[in-house]
Amino acid sequence: MAKWVYTFGDGKAEGASRMRDLLGGKGANLAEMANLGLPVPPGFTITTEVCSFFYANGKNYPVELKAQVEAALLHVAKLTGRGFGDQKTPLLVSVRSGARASMPGMMDTVLNLGLNDVTVEALAKNANDRRFAYDSYRRFIQMYSDVVLGVEHHLFEEILEQFKESKGLLLDTELSADDWQVMIRAYKAKVEQVRGAAFPQDPHEQLWGAIGAVFGSWMNQRAVTYRRLNDIPESWGTAVSVQAMVFGNMGETSATGVAFTRNPSTGAKELYGEFLINAQGEDVVAGIRTPQNITEAARLEAGSDKPSMEMALPAVFAEFVRVTDMLEKHYCDMQDMEFTVERGKLWMLQTRGGKRTAKAALRMAVDMANEGLISREDAVVRIDPASLDQLLHPRLDPAAERKIVATGLPASPGAACGEIVFSSDEAEQWQHAGRKVILVRIETSPEDIHGMHAAQGILTTRGGMTSHAAVVARGMGKPCVSGAGTIRVDYEKGTMSVAGKVFKAGDTITIDGSLGQVIEGTVPMLQPELSGDFAIIMEWADAVRRMGVRANAETEADARMARKFGAEGIGLCRTEHMFFEGDRIVAVREMILADDEAGRRAALAKLLPIQRGDFAALFEVMAGLPVTIRLLDPPLHEFLPHTETEIAEVAAAMNVPAKRLARRAAELHEFNPMLGFRGCRLAIAFPEIAQMQARAIFEGAVEAKKKTGVTPLPEIMVPLIVTKVELDLIKADIDAMAAAVAAETGETIVYTVGTMIELPRACLQADQIAATAEFFSFGTNDLTQTCLGISRDDAGSFLGAYEARGILPTDPFVSIDQVGVGELVEIGIARGRKVRPDIKLGICGEHGGDPASIAFFEKVGLTYISCSPFRVPIARLSAAQAALGRKAAGQA
Repeated sequence: MAKWVYTFGDGKAEGASRMRDLLGGKGANLAEMANLGLPVPPGFTITTEVCSFFYANGKNYPVELKAQVEAALLHVAKLTGRGFGDQKTPLLVSVRSGARASMPGMMDTVLNLGLNDVTVEALAKNANDRRFAYDSYRRFIQMYSDVVLGVEHHLFEEILEQFKESKGLLLDTELSADDWQVMIRAYKAKVEQVRGAAFPQDPHEQLWGAIGAVFGSWMNQRAVTYRRLNDIPESWGTAVSVQAMVFGNMGETSATGVAFTRNPSTGAKELYGEFLINAQGEDVVAGIRTPQNITEAARLEAGSDKPSMEMALPAVFAEFVRVTDMLEKHYCDMQDMEFTVERGKLWMLQTRGGKRTAKAALRMAVDMANEGLISREDAVVRIDPASLDQLLHPRLDPAAERKIVATGLPASPGAACGEIVFSSDEAEQWQHAGRKVILVRIETSPEDIHGMHAAQGILTTRGGMTSHAAVVARGMGKPCVSGAGTIRVDYEKGTMSVAGKVFKAGDTITIDGSLGQVIEGTVPMLQPELSGDFAIIMEWADAVRRMGVRANAETEADARMARKFGAEGIGLCRTEHMFFEGDRIVAVREMILADDEAGRRAALAKLLPIQRGDFAALFEVMAGLPVTIRLLDPPLHEFLPHTETEIAEVAAAMNVPAKRLARRAAELHEFNPMLGFRGCRLAIAFPEIAQMQARAIFEGAVEAKKKTGVTPLPEIMVPLIVTKVELDLIKADIDAMAAAVAAETGETIVYTVGTMIELPRACLQADQIAATAEFFSFGTNDLTQTCLGISRDDAGSFLGAYEARGILPTDPFVSIDQVGVGELVEIGIARGRKVRPDIKLGICGEHGGDPASIAFFEKVGLTYISCSPFRVPIARLSAAQAALGRKAAGQA
């Protein structure tokens, strides 16, 4: 019989942390903590396989599941001395989700399950606390109704706020047991009004309703969005953990909190977190009450007048420190923990690897390696390459004037500037329109995930350092200021007011997530400094990676940026990018308009010194590193104006008849220009173009060598080859220019000629092409287009639907299609190496900066990858991780 349920508690568990795929992250770690002898409330986990079964079978369960759940409930009852549904000593449980990858707040949770009109009285009697019991019951009705019955949360909040206002009360903790009984009656009436049925009183009905809701939440919109943003497969499913309740809302010796073993913003080795006395877990993250600091040092730093946990509950704090130290050493990583204190006893509810900023991740990895907790290779593997993007962009200039309008908590470091928006839908719409926005909310919820992703930064008026906004923003690498309590947000009016000043949607503000500042207008930025822990991790990564990392660059500035980020050469110089400015475009247009070869050569003679200077500058910056220069690639029509107004303006500037320009533009028009007169076809039809570019390359190399004394390493790449004959013809022109320049200057430049493999036929004919080509560079952008028959520029209208329906796992222009395009790459590599074993193999498409694609390129044995300058560190780290992954799998 299949096993669908695993129990834990009382110092032992049927599961362990290695069973993460089956038990989900939460269930696996609860089992592990139980096996370690830590104080974990007993419970059981329903496996992720049930979730898969649930969706594959019309939302039905395996036939054995009910009996296994009943047996597990009896096991928990035995350990706790309480019975589920018992009218005298009731067992109450929490029902929580737990996917194998952390998805904080994306799925549903139900607490205090098992309460009804009878068991609430038993709870009150057993706890000797009527207020606590009825507070727990109203929480359960509110949460269960929202999560399971579909009665919206805000309906209950409105009832509660009106009641508190009528009695002149501010905090929930000021309400008495009698007050909560009034609220419970009102809540139940609201449920019956909305759904036409009474609130369920049977604990078993409640339990199965909650289990179904948690499995159902795997496919809610926010979870789907989070999975898409974080590349989490839908097929993984979620587990469900059912656990005996422990209560942090049983008076002044009870509490609940969230803590990290190290600072998730800075990486400092210090206990970091917040807690609330006489509260349940949702109170800490909801931002309704201001949380208190865990440690006294943090309280003093924050200037809080509320006691820290260290002072208010010293014995519990000492035990908590012992547990946190044990967990970090056991998992060899910073832990994010949830805990409850019930009348002076500590209970651990969860531990997981904590979300952290890129800066913190680097510091933790380096510190832990230096502490001997992990190896240097572990440190390299631990950093998410994509997170480095947080460090590679500008920060606020500390010397710039700041018109600070409010200060909140520095919830997620970094700075952002943008237009104010007050809804997540609006943030997404404006971002799609090319506008940079700051999402301003009273507090965020999991439904805001798409808006947070679209925004440059997040500002909330409520919430602490462990609020939803703070945790999610840190995970995304977005700057966040939370708990800016002096700001008043009016969603209906679309305004944000502070200190007598009103900001409307569309007004520009800047937030500094490192200092918690909200600033009027725009603040100047400074370029990043890549030193310290970043430089150390990069050094460790470079020591283990196999593939080289180059940059795509055409300008001297881009080349310098690439060197700064550690590029080992230029893998793609798109020469057409050099033609679109000033006098250059005029000369190109003259060449296109020329009626014969003599006219074209006259125009190209004007471009020669410009190109020579461009190439010389690149060779100087690269100082002996390889520079791959692609000959002119795009269709000629791209250089001509298209509208009547543009044609008239250009014609006047060039002193040619507008009709002539319009006629030539019409002649060059193509229905499918990406598959038309471009690439090597230009050099075949007009050899003088390639000849001019080759001469400019060799003359630029000679010029750079004279200036620097370093011999340049030009690699000349012919684009869009489909047959060896094309490459032979163009290589002959290149060789002739090399010989001519050597004769004229007395300098012989060593160079190689290769091709861009970007068409399926080129992959299939790679053995023949390799007889001439000294290197291949796979142009995976066009190879993807021509392999899949998808236009990258037009695919946006349907790719989203293809991803959503599982036809394509991800956008093939972002992460390479390994089974289709990837197989063509493998064929090209194998056939090329068969003829030329030492052939240099690179990739210069957008995939060169994608970590998942880089792992594939490591597997197939490319020599190097090339990407945009800002993605070079990401590529270096990804290449190192790919090499270590192959080594761990015994494939290196």
